[in-house]
Amino acid sequence: MSGVGNFAQRLYSGRVSYNFVGRRKMWYAISGIILAITLGSLVFRGLNLGIEFRGGSEFQVASAQCSVQQAQDTTNSIVDGQAVVTQLGDGTLRIQTQEVPPAVSDEVTQALGPVCGVEATDIKIQIVGPTWGANVSQKALQGLIVFLILVTIFLSIYFEWRMAVAALVALAHDLIITIGVYSLLGFEVTPATAIGVLTILGYSLYDTVVVFDKVRENTQGVLGQSRLTYSESANLAVNQSLIRSINTSITTLLPVGAILFVGAWILGAGTLKDLALALFVGIAAGTYSSICVATPILAQLKQREPEVQALERRVEARRKKSEDPSEIGKQDTVVAVSEGLGESRSVSESTVRNQPKRETRSKRKR
Repeated sequence: MSGVGNFAQRLYSGRVSYNFVGRRKMWYAISGIILAITLGSLVFRGLNLGIEFRGGSEFQVASAQCSVQQAQDTTNSIVDGQAVVTQLGDGTLRIQTQEVPPAVSDEVTQALGPVCGVEATDIKIQIVGPTWGANVSQKALQGLIVFLILVTIFLSIYFEWRMAVAALVALAHDLIITIGVYSLLGFEVTPATAIGVLTILGYSLYDTVVVFDKVRENTQGVLGQSRLTYSESANLAVNQSLIRSINTSITTLLPVGAILFVGAWILGAGTLKDLALALFVGIAAGTYSSICVATPILAQLKQREPEVQALERRVEARRKKSEDPSEIGKQDTVVAVSEGLGESRSVSESTVRNQPKRETRSKRKR
């Protein structure tokens, strides 16, 4: 732990620094590839919408003694189309199909009863229409629009409009990647998925605000000096908040990963994966975007300001002057002898203080 602490201290002090902002083209390329893959999957494959969004029939078999494959084969032999079977945490099987008439529903329950070791009358049947899913989608979209408007107003007032733009771009980046992963993996999109997607909006924004707050602190008065450019000051802020972002992400991803991998895939609690996958992908993407997307975009927007461009020219001129041998040679050195000790040291001529001349001993006796 002491090694991690020393590393974090070196990052904060600037002794160790990773050029996240300066390598923005590389981060843009990585994000562009990921976004192209996810968007391509959304266009060509689409989303696997759950029964709540597309409508259909649902059969719940409590205390089922059959496997998921047996229930799926039995249902598919009666209903045209691929039945989706999910094992719930309490040993119940949930079987979703396209909407079927009552006569076919009775036939399905009569076939599932003997296979799953239950009475046909104990199997619950539910018909879900697509209207309910459309209402959920509409409410979620309305909530998203209101959230984005309020976020834009807040960031523009608390920071500035350029930070608001950068944060919204990072937010869209995280949303597209998260939804695209559902399309790539073929995970079913349920109301729990919508809840998970709306949840990661807050997390992604929180991580970005933490970084931007440090950027604002580091760039206060940056135009009045000529040692660091705006991009370099922003990059220092990213390095200073890097350990905090990583620690926050790890402590959040561990329980979410346990829900996703242990709860959903090992224990078979299928309903958890709809929520856990959105949280896991969204948190990981949010951490990446706040460091490698939001701050580089902010620095790129700030570089268009005349004051920031003038600062970059001053910094570049100062650095060229310090590296010019002819300029270095002009700094003549003098030897200053310290009284009483007879020691000498070489100092720059500009640092020698103009002391008043001391009178001779004979004059002082007069």
